[in-house]
Amino acid sequence: MANAAIELVGVNKWYGDFHVLKDIDLSVGAGEKVVICGPSGSGKSTVVRCINKLEEHQRGTIHLFGRELTNESRSVASIQGEIGMVFQQFNLFPHLSVLDNLTLGPMKARGLSRADAQERARHYLTRVRIPDQANKMPKQLSGGQQQRVAIARSLCMEPKAMLFDEPTSALDPEMISEVLDVMVELAQEGMTMIVVTHEMGFARKVADQMVFMDEGEIVEHGPPDAFFGNPRTARCQKFLSQILQH
Repeated sequence: MANAAIELVGVNKWYGDFHVLKDIDLSVGAGEKVVICGPSGSGKSTVVRCINKLEEHQRGTIHLFGRELTNESRSVASIQGEIGMVFQQFNLFPHLSVLDNLTLGPMKARGLSRADAQERARHYLTRVRIPDQANKMPKQLSGGQQQRVAIARSLCMEPKAMLFDEPTSALDPEMISEVLDVMVELAQEGMTMIVVTHEMGFARKVADQMVFMDEGEIVEHGPPDAFFGNPRTARCQKFLSQILQH
C-alpha cells in the first residue's frame, strides 16, 4: 500500500528456537481499522508488540508513517510517541490519581505545562465518558473505568494510531460494552487502529480488514463480510464456529 500508515513485510520473530511470527505481511492505511483474531498462542499480541517495539523482530521490515522502524533507541522513542497502546491489564500507576496518570506522559514527553496537560486530560476523560473520575485513585474505579482511563491516557499523547491488545479480556462481562463503545467512537472518528480481540460483534461493526492468525501465520485476511460469511480455510471456519457460539 503506497500510503500505508503501518506496514509489515516479511516479519519474523523467534523466542529461542520457537518461531512465533512467520513471514507476516500486513498493510494498514491511515484511518483504517484492522481486527486481528485467532486462537491463544497464535502470535496476535506479538504482532502489535513488535509494531510498538515492546518486542524486537529478527527479520523483515516494519514501516510506520513512511519510516522504517529499527532497533535504534531514537527510532524506538520517536515511534512509541506516535502510537498509543492499550493492554489487557490497565497498567495505571496505583499511587497516582487518574488526572496525574494522564498528565505524566504529556508533561514529560511532550513538554506540556501542568495546566495544559490537565486541560488535555480532562478533555479526554470526557471523551471516554468519565470526567467525574479525575481526582479518584485507580483502585476506586471499576475495571471498565480503569480501562477507559488507560485509553484516555494513550489519547493524551495524541497518537497517530492506536494498538489494542485484547483490551476487554480482563473485564467482567457487564463492563465490556462500556469499553467497546468508546473504541467504536474512536473508530468512527477516523483513528487508525489495530485491535487484537475476540469480540466479533465489535469486529463486524468497525473493521475494514479482518486478520485470522494461527501458529504464527496470517491464515486469512479480508473484509468482514467475506471473512464472516465465507471463511476459506478449515482452521478459520473452526475458530469462528467456536467463538460465535459464545
